[in-house]
Amino acid sequence: MTQPTNTDSGQSGGFLAEIKDAVTTRAALLVLGVLALQLAFITSYVGAFHHPEPSEIPIAVSAPARALSEQSAKKLAALPGKPLDPRAVEDEATALKQIRNRDVDGALVIDPAGKTDRLLVASGGGASLSQALAEVVGLVETAQERTVRVVDVAPTAKGDARGLSSFYLVVGWCVGGYLCAAILAISAGARPANIHRAVIRLGALLVYSIAAGLLGAVIAGPVLGALPGSIMGLWGLGTLVVFAVGAITLAFQGLAGVVGIGLAILLVVVFGNPSAGGAYPYPLLPPFWKAIGPALPPGAGTYAARSIAYFKGNGVTGPLLVLSGWAVLGSAVTLACAVFRRGKSGAAVGSGLPDGPDDPDLSDSSATAAGR
Repeated sequence: MTQPTNTDSGQSGGFLAEIKDAVTTRAALLVLGVLALQLAFITSYVGAFHHPEPSEIPIAVSAPARALSEQSAKKLAALPGKPLDPRAVEDEATALKQIRNRDVDGALVIDPAGKTDRLLVASGGGASLSQALAEVVGLVETAQERTVRVVDVAPTAKGDARGLSSFYLVVGWCVGGYLCAAILAISAGARPANIHRAVIRLGALLVYSIAAGLLGAVIAGPVLGALPGSIMGLWGLGTLVVFAVGAITLAFQGLAGVVGIGLAILLVVVFGNPSAGGAYPYPLLPPFWKAIGPALPPGAGTYAARSIAYFKGNGVTGPLLVLSGWAVLGSAVTLACAVFRRGKSGAAVGSGLPDGPDDPDLSDSSATAAGR
């Protein structure tokens, strides 16, 4: 005997009901979050890069007579739009020392006996910054019927086109940091079940960071010849960058579950990368990105990597403190979230309430699987 056949619409109550069953409210909200993240990405990158303009570039001014150097510095400081932040120094040796210590980005050495002055730049700190400095000073010299000869006192390596290798190395380390933390969440739940699990995750992240820092430094240095400088220095920096980004990602996951991965991407990729001073160093960025860049891991890492590669490690103290701060903060929040969650679980058991799953973020999928 032929059995009656039920249509899909009869079983599900129509196509609209199928959509509601296939796309949960949580999934829809996550998709909207992804859209917001995408729009923020576009806004941040286009906003940072669409109109680079020099603003208060630190530059030393040297002349045989102190009065002449101070007078020249005042003229440069009075330029429309304040593209330069000049400061008079005693002599050329002092100016060169300030460049190598990363106190200034260039130096104008004035020769009152002739018509040609020298501009000392350091393309290792960013080729676009050196070019912008040469253009601004060149226009000033031309207006005074003088010429300027550009001398690069910290040139980039042959394999480091436009000084971007440091930036891309740090971006790679950052990507590894938040992806490692994300994989730990996918494999065992976004929120660690207890403090022991949190410590294990941080330990696994540290081991990964040490390996990633070393391999990145070796690839950028001896393998590709893109970055000179201390391999040990770059290794230590890479370890700190990866661990800092991974720890803050774990912290976000402890606070917000799977959504924390998106928050980490927002901080590191959406805001951190365009403000890192890679393609355009800080004096060329708009005010917002110029202000936040040094305080975020990509910016601190890029500045430190360039210092290690081209300035003998000068100027790395501030960036290393920033990265260490993120590492400590991320680790502390991760552990605190685990302790708090353990306390809630203990309270639930003590009150006779059923203890929840290890990770609330997985409860929806667990319930769906049980229903099937």
